[in-house]
Amino acid sequence: MRVIVVGAGVVGTMHAWHAVERGHEVVQIEREAEARGASLRNFGQIWVSGRAGGEELRTALRARELWERIGGRVPALGFRPNGSLTPVRGDLEHAVAEAAVARPDAAARGYRLLTPGEARALNPALRGAFDAALHCERDAAVEPRTAQLALRAALLKSPRYTFLPGREVREVIGERAVRDDHGDLHTGDAVVLCTGAWLSGLVRELAGPDLPVRRVRLQMMQTAPLGEPLTTSVADADSFRYYPAYTSPALDELNARRPQEPTAAEHRMQLLMVQRADGGLTIGDTHEYEHPFAFDTLEDPYEHLTGVVESLLGRPLPAVRRRWAGVYAQALDPGRVVHRQRVRDGVWLVTGPGGRGMTCAPAIAETTADELNW
Repeated sequence: MRVIVVGAGVVGTMHAWHAVERGHEVVQIEREAEARGASLRNFGQIWVSGRAGGEELRTALRARELWERIGGRVPALGFRPNGSLTPVRGDLEHAVAEAAVARPDAAARGYRLLTPGEARALNPALRGAFDAALHCERDAAVEPRTAQLALRAALLKSPRYTFLPGREVREVIGERAVRDDHGDLHTGDAVVLCTGAWLSGLVRELAGPDLPVRRVRLQMMQTAPLGEPLTTSVADADSFRYYPAYTSPALDELNARRPQEPTAAEHRMQLLMVQRADGGLTIGDTHEYEHPFAFDTLEDPYEHLTGVVESLLGRPLPAVRRRWAGVYAQALDPGRVVHRQRVRDGVWLVTGPGGRGMTCAPAIAETTADELNW
């Protein structure tokens, strides 16, 4: 079988990976020299802890297993099973963490509620004041800025894989063929469009104007090296308000009695923090849903995040070296991990994983391969 994959972000690259692994010939087409979207502008987290129970959690756990397996073959991915800690303060936050540990799927996530001493034994960099910490053993991380490059370098070792950068697919010709902006025709047995947040043009033409996917904008930043290991990923209790795994009467009580700080509420914020291979910290994030998106980045969210991080680390944050904004595609149905749609015979659109893209991409692509009988 010959598979045409359009898009070289993490979702597209994982589709190419599974197709090559199953013995198929793959042509992957990317409109940029390399993917430049949300697949690079993220935390690199394999984030199991906050996923909704059921299909979303099963997908995340399977993806975590696949990331570890692929990371063993491609060390440059920087896969590390670092887990995560969410420090909590006060009875209201503590009750939400207790409710999470009481979930029937808590063991699958590796949830434990730790004392401050136990949390600092696991991550000594957390010197700030907190009352307890929710530990998720199954969380992990990779290096987002280089993961696709590492995967592509491994794919290029196969004679069955071809990468065509700098080509924008303009039209689908008949069944199972696409034409790019160089005028070249690429024909296969299956075409998978993994176009990320690019939802206009060809995607709108094929899927129609009512595609149930929206675009979401976020802001993030990265610091200079911390100077010591941050041995786990770190979240704050605002992540309880954002991720579906924490839905409970205790969360309702937290929201009612202690609303988010105004800047965090205005920008729909949570803290997520991961240490990069160079020692720097990737920190975020915000969520903007209303179009048109702002074209500039705002300082108030960064100042808020700096304060939260410093309160947890008990020390000043290293100098910020990079700030950026990104846009990802999110399926409108919260019960769907991804929007997967046959838009023409032999042509599939796979988009809208939302903030789950980096976490779930290997399992999303595996499911596509299974459903298409690759």
